[in-house]
Amino acid sequence: MTIHETIKNQIKEAMRAKDSIRLDTLRGLNALFMNEMLTNKSLDQNAEYLSDDKVLALIKRSVKQRHDSIRQFEIGKRIDLADKERAEIKILETFLPQSATKAEIEAVVKRLATDLMKTGALDPKSIGKLTGMTIKELAGNADGNDVKEVIENLINKK
Repeated sequence: MTIHETIKNQIKEAMRAKDSIRLDTLRGLNALFMNEMLTNKSLDQNAEYLSDDKVLALIKRSVKQRHDSIRQFEIGKRIDLADKERAEIKILETFLPQSATKAEIEAVVKRLATDLMKTGALDPKSIGKLTGMTIKELAGNADGNDVKEVIENLINKK
């Protein structure tokens, strides 16, 4: 069963449970998926559900948008709306794979940095390259801010 199918089934469960926040969040996601399917209809006309890769990308984008909204609501002193966004983020994160820990990120960064040093390609200007390589190596399961923080900490130690 795809993530898209799971979300559609959970909409029904949220209706039965009268869980309005979960229901609204899942309905919003489903609408996002349907819009994506309509805009990319020429790619796969027979698909009933989006692929898990596309679904995960859309969920990650939704989480990021909600984090931005939280910042704006807090600036505007609308804590009630910020709390609603936080609740929606918790629901969305249940569908995302577990993020890599900072220790896992650090291990990958150290290995990639060692490889870059062997080729002589590691210099202060290659931090962006190392960040990109690390995120790619972790297959998108690491927060970019965490990767950046780990890399900066390692560079500052030296």
